Amino acid sequence: MKKLRWIAVLSLGLVSLGMSVPASAQVKYDAPDLSFIESGYFRVTLQVHSGASGAPGGFVVAWMKKSDYDLRGGWPVDEDDPAVARCEFSGVPTLNVDLSSPSFQLEPSGRIKIEIGDLFDETGLVASYGDHVPTGTEYVFRAHAVATPEAGESDWSSTLYAGTLMAPECTQGFWKNHEEAWPPGCTPMLLGTVSYTKQQLLDIFNTPSRGNGLVSLAHQLIAVKLNACNGSDISPVLTTITAADALIDGLVIPPVGSGYVHPSSTSAMTQTLDNYNNGTPRGVAGCPQPTPTRPTTWGSLKLNYR
Repeated sequence: MKKLRWIAVLSLGLVSLGMSVPASAQVKYDAPDLSFIESGYFRVTLQVHSGASGAPGGFVVAWMKKSDYDLRGGWPVDEDDPAVARCEFSGVPTLNVDLSSPSFQLEPSGRIKIEIGDLFDETGLVASYGDHVPTGTEYVFRAHAVATPEAGESDWSSTLYAGTLMAPECTQGFWKNHEEAWPPGCTPMLLGTVSYTKQQLLDIFNTPSRGNGLVSLAHQLIAVKLNACNGSDISPVLTTITAADALIDGLVIPPVGSGYVHPSSTSAMTQTLDNYNNGTPRGVAGCPQPTPTRPTTWGSLKLNYR
């Protein structure tokens, strides 16, 4: 008790002299809560809810496969364990925007949605792993508030269990990493009014958006058109596809060109196509059916649906 009293006196003395008190000598932020929203084929959508003290410096989310978690008997002591992926959310999202909060820096009792498995094109974060998470896999997640000069890093939240859906491959992440699976007849492909070769489409896939809504929209548009070529029913999102092509028009998508669209003009369409490619909401058949014996080109599909 006497030791704690001396720490408090020392802290007050430093403040009175205009000196900052290290966060480690101060109270910690309250631990945030994690809750599950929905699963996709290659993503898990969570909500981060800050405690009463908020998370003004942002927050960190860690995740690992439940199989690795069980093998280790829980979260590993070594924070550099390769089985654990981490992402620090501390800036402003421009891809998956949530009206609950404009920033990952949360007010007291603030909340915001995040999509693990859809971080490649997001802004305001630094991640050790930003690509899709594998289909049909169970994960564990936890989070803590980031330290600031005013208060220390919070304790970890309780562990949340959630997983991805088991389904045929159909997302941006799958097509980007499995070019050998691209159905014949899909390329060259029109995005807007500009035609792109397979290699150019792969280059676009591998280019992070960095706040360019044109790039993030193109990622989902390429994926949905590949799904269409592979036999998916695109009627639920045909209006969105048409609107996306009209918006892109003659803009040439980076890195092939230097076109740019503010993400506020594309985020709704990008999210709709991303949901379709991930099989959400329930009942939307986003994943491809078995590849047709007679390859179907995107051009002929577009004419059929007009």
